[in-house]
Amino acid sequence: MPFSPPSLDPSQAIFIPRGVGNAFQTLEDTTAYTYLVNDHWSADAQGQYTFLNLADETAAIEWPIPLSEAELSDKDKAHPRLADVVPMPPKKTLVVGANGQLGKALRKQYDGDTSVEFASRSEFDLGSPDAFKDRNWKNYSTVINAAAYTAVDAAETSEGREAAWATNVTAVAQLARTAIEHDLTLVHISSDYVFDGAKEIHAEAEALTPLGVYGQTKAAGDAVVSVVPRHYIVRTSWVIGEGNNFVRTMASLASRGVEPSVVSDQFGRLSFTEDIAAGIRHLLDTGAQYGTYNLSNDGEPQSWADIAADVYELSGKSRSSVTGVSTKEYFDGKDAAPRPLNSVLDLSKIKAAGFDAPAAAVRLTEYVNSTTSGFSE
Repeated sequence: MPFSPPSLDPSQAIFIPRGVGNAFQTLEDTTAYTYLVNDHWSADAQGQYTFLNLADETAAIEWPIPLSEAELSDKDKAHPRLADVVPMPPKKTLVVGANGQLGKALRKQYDGDTSVEFASRSEFDLGSPDAFKDRNWKNYSTVINAAAYTAVDAAETSEGREAAWATNVTAVAQLARTAIEHDLTLVHISSDYVFDGAKEIHAEAEALTPLGVYGQTKAAGDAVVSVVPRHYIVRTSWVIGEGNNFVRTMASLASRGVEPSVVSDQFGRLSFTEDIAAGIRHLLDTGAQYGTYNLSNDGEPQSWADIAADVYELSGKSRSSVTGVSTKEYFDGKDAAPRPLNSVLDLSKIKAAGFDAPAAAVRLTEYVNSTTSGFSE
């Protein structure tokens, strides 16, 4: 059907969305045409644009001034017909901290998606103001912050305290400021350490009551991100992924015949990074309501000693090789940060949003089976 340009009067305006351009306006004498724009053409962003030949037959536009009589540039005349038009590329998602446990899982989750860009610390240093200045944020819609200082005990030292606040708060504040200025969605990873563990299960709306420096910095980071209009705070517990972690350590000890003492009065659920990554993607893809979401694997809560015994059993060793001890006994005489005794997260909200993570026991079996193949007897 031929397209006929509309007639406008002073009471009307046209919104031009991203990726759509206007070509001609036929104006009567004394008519003023005013642009209100949120972006401008730039030569360094030509790959971000797409064009349609004004004479395209399938568009069948009835130009008020025939194109043969209009002034057209050679570039305008060379634009492709609709069948050959390259679609406007989507805005990009930037994953920072892309070489950590969660970052690696996000790489696998978004494998093949050219709209997702991954940056390690060397490629995007959150602590450097220049890293923020050198990036054209107009080309992005989302930032996933998978970077964090997670050395819980080291955070209690003077050097660790400074590093934890720099990464978990100061850098996050810069990310939040950037997200607000450029209307980005910011995904930020939180922790069960923002709670003191006094309650048996933690809902998203529970007041933050961190015990140690690490927990305090994560709580402060949550508060910063909460002011971003478009944000997801994804709160996890007991993270297990590719790299050094509790399960891998227990599997190694089992392979060497070591019989460890493991804390038996801290309770929670494991969070496998592949499911954290899948949950993040679900929230973004479905446009879930912005806010905070608990995200761990499902199943019955366990103590660290219970999980260690499971790892030993899955490794072909006796569960009795693991001895349970209290937190007080385990850390007696050691410089250690205080830990919440209860880290179980209420998963009702993210389930209501349509995401169900597998049971931790299922993922643990898969993980140990893949991990123990790398250990020799």
